[in-house]
Amino acid sequence: MKHLFVLFLALVSLNCFSQTEELDNLAIQLAYESSESSKVAISIEIIKNLIALKDFDKALKHIKQSEKLSKKLNSDKKLAQLLYYKALILSLKDDYITSVNLLNKSKALSIKLNDSLFTAEINSKLGAIQIEHGDYKQGIINIKKGIIQLESKNDSPTLSEAYNTLASAYKNINQFENSQKFYLKNIEINKNLGNREAILQTHIDLAELYIEHKHYKEAVFNFENALTLLDTKNEEYKGRIQPQLGTAYINFKNLDLANRHLIEGLEINRRLKNTEGTIHSLNGLAELNRIKRRFKTAKKLALEAKTLGESINDKQKLLYSYRLLKDLDSLQGNFKQAYLWQSKYFTIKNRLDREKEKKEQLARTLDAITIENDDLKVSTLSKIKVSTVANTQANTPFKLAFYVLIIVFAIALLFLISISIKRNGLLKDIRRLETKNRDIELENKSILEQKEHLESINDIKDKLFSIVSHDLKDSLISTKEFIDLLKDGSISQDEFRSLLPELSDNANNASLLLFNLLNWSKSQMQTLVSNPSLFDIQEVFYEKIKLIDLKLQSKNIQLVDKTVKDVVYADRSMVEIIIQNLLANAVKFCKSGDIITLSNHISNGYALITVADSGIGITEENQRQLFSKNSISTIGTNNEKGTGLGLSICKDLVELNNGRIWVDSTINKGSSFYIELPKDKVKTPELV
Repeated sequence: MKHLFVLFLALVSLNCFSQTEELDNLAIQLAYESSESSKVAISIEIIKNLIALKDFDKALKHIKQSEKLSKKLNSDKKLAQLLYYKALILSLKDDYITSVNLLNKSKALSIKLNDSLFTAEINSKLGAIQIEHGDYKQGIINIKKGIIQLESKNDSPTLSEAYNTLASAYKNINQFENSQKFYLKNIEINKNLGNREAILQTHIDLAELYIEHKHYKEAVFNFENALTLLDTKNEEYKGRIQPQLGTAYINFKNLDLANRHLIEGLEINRRLKNTEGTIHSLNGLAELNRIKRRFKTAKKLALEAKTLGESINDKQKLLYSYRLLKDLDSLQGNFKQAYLWQSKYFTIKNRLDREKEKKEQLARTLDAITIENDDLKVSTLSKIKVSTVANTQANTPFKLAFYVLIIVFAIALLFLISISIKRNGLLKDIRRLETKNRDIELENKSILEQKEHLESINDIKDKLFSIVSHDLKDSLISTKEFIDLLKDGSISQDEFRSLLPELSDNANNASLLLFNLLNWSKSQMQTLVSNPSLFDIQEVFYEKIKLIDLKLQSKNIQLVDKTVKDVVYADRSMVEIIIQNLLANAVKFCKSGDIITLSNHISNGYALITVADSGIGITEENQRQLFSKNSISTIGTNNEKGTGLGLSICKDLVELNNGRIWVDSTINKGSSFYIELPKDKVKTPELV
């Protein structure tokens, strides 16, 4: 009857545990095993497999039955193992207190059996559980005990786990050197074991430690090593590595590599819906665009990162986003908003600094602790007990003195508490003053940046006036002289009419000069904003050809219009300024009989506009500085004057509309100016 009952249990086990072949085989062995000691051993193997499969309830049932048999057999070794596995399961079920108690009971049995290897394993697991629940002090002590024993027994797999847990614990309490030491030990031990996955994971953990402490060279080295070990299909690891590697390359000033890794990291993390990785990528790209002075794009990215950071309350990433937003608004003159970001930044920073201070205090406490083996500790405690019993009677006459000392100690303690309270009050006052000082520093920095910005604008103004004053003065004086001649009667009405074309040219030149000056100065002051829309580029050509018709006739220049209807996506008023400047330049540098040709067509999905002339051409030296702010005005074929600002304005306006402009010219053969503009709304290059 007894055998039938065991067989029934085995068949039930076989039905429940048919997930793996090994469990099936163990269940069959258990059904036909007659030795109770062997049954417990087989049950322990089944329990291990069930824990691996996370079938905790069935594992606990086996543990309960096996505990009864172990107590019946008086087998402390098997009971210690069962208590160990039960503790692991309860830890995974978040029953921390019971789990720790069971591990301590298991360790006591293991010490009694003098099983140092199993004691080491228990110490390591006990330390890991304690650290996981915030008890770093006792957790690190227990793991160190385990490591001492495991290193002496050369148990590599368990030692690897202990090294990794200890390195992570030291990382969390800001003990950089200890954390680095145990991560490096873990890499070495896993190289001997040939555990590629563990080496990969440790390289990433070590790289993140280096990033945290600003050792960017070492971080890049470890991240690159991790990528070489990585299966290309494993996007989860890539999503974790790429944003941090991109950030490290920013600190190396390698912006191209940083951009590549950050964009790839953003794409992967968005695809995986990994919020932390997405925030890291967005912050990195925002920092990159800030460095490249693409403030609008940088702020958009930083705001998105800030919103995601607030949704998961990630203080470290929020700190990064607030700092970026403060810098961006400060650089753009939004000092009020910058001050608000600064306040949020310091609110989080002060909180993190307090947490860091607690961790550093814990780290100092741990440094003062020496680790002893359990057997040595038990021996020491025994000696203390014997010594206490032997000296009890001898110490009786000194009881009165002892009580006096306690009273003195209590008075001293009250005095120290009073001092501590006063000290804490002073510290709070100091912190408030520090916060005010930081706010004042921010205001001073903002004022300095505003001063530098105003000085820059003033320099631009001085330069502009120095460039245009002469030409503008000549045009206005010439116009005034014509009017004075007519007023004084020095010339007849017929003579005045013959001079009207020249007077008109002077007025047009002054008008165009002021028009270019206004738009260029606005662009330099960062107030010119593109408002793109879809429109027909051919309509712009028709309007601008009418404005130069008289000039074409007076210089005997032929205009060939090859333009076709085509839609572009840009700010129409800006495109009109660009076309007007290019047509005016073409007329200016053509001689009698020359030809100006206008055309447009589609190229690589963009609208390509061409203004070509058969005029005097441009030297290679002048071509190199043609679009710069320092370009020099050149006299036209009929001694037309200019400021040299027109093409600089054109370049600024084209780039504001996500386009580009370039020239191809040969002396005495002519020049061709090309403009490439988008045909529809495009993404900014940083987000592609």
